[in-house]
Amino acid sequence: MHEIEPFYSWRDVYLSEEDDQSPFYGREYSEFEYTNAIYNFFIHPQWDSFGSPTLYLKVLHADYAHHFVVIELIGEWNDAIGNDIMFLKRDVADVFMGHGITKFILIGENVLNFHVSDDCYYEEWFEDVQDQGGWVAMINFRDHIIDEMRKARLSNYLLMGERLNDLNWRAVKPFHMHHLVEGRLMQALG
Repeated sequence: MHEIEPFYSWRDVYLSEEDDQSPFYGREYSEFEYTNAIYNFFIHPQWDSFGSPTLYLKVLHADYAHHFVVIELIGEWNDAIGNDIMFLKRDVADVFMGHGITKFILIGENVLNFHVSDDCYYEEWFEDVQDQGGWVAMINFRDHIIDEMRKARLSNYLLMGERLNDLNWRAVKPFHMHHLVEGRLMQALG
């Protein structure tokens, strides 16, 4: 797992550690010291910790003018033991929402497992963004994770599914990704 880096091709456009509105503003990264781990496996030092012992993230892009953020995740999403959604909502999403972000694109290719608890934070997040025309979209999550989220009825609050699970998002720039995701969402609703 230590070789899996967050997507880096947008770094010429955005760096969360240089964005004074980001919860990760001012962070410094080492390319040589591996301090974060998921269970007994070290992860690349570019991933950001946000309070969960098993789930890490990287803010790939935040566009305050167009009200969206792209976040890549890695690890095990565990609400049952670690209440990961609480940390994600309170320490990351709420900070961005305080600066006008209403559309969240979560990339889950490197999320390996999901364990549900309750849906309170998901419902709260949904209500917070829906009131402002926003949404939370789950991109390229593994099928078994989508199945678990659907069984827990989280699809009432998160946008997920086939139309969002085959995006070649690395081939576009962040602004175009936002339009690509919104276009897929409109197709699903239409």
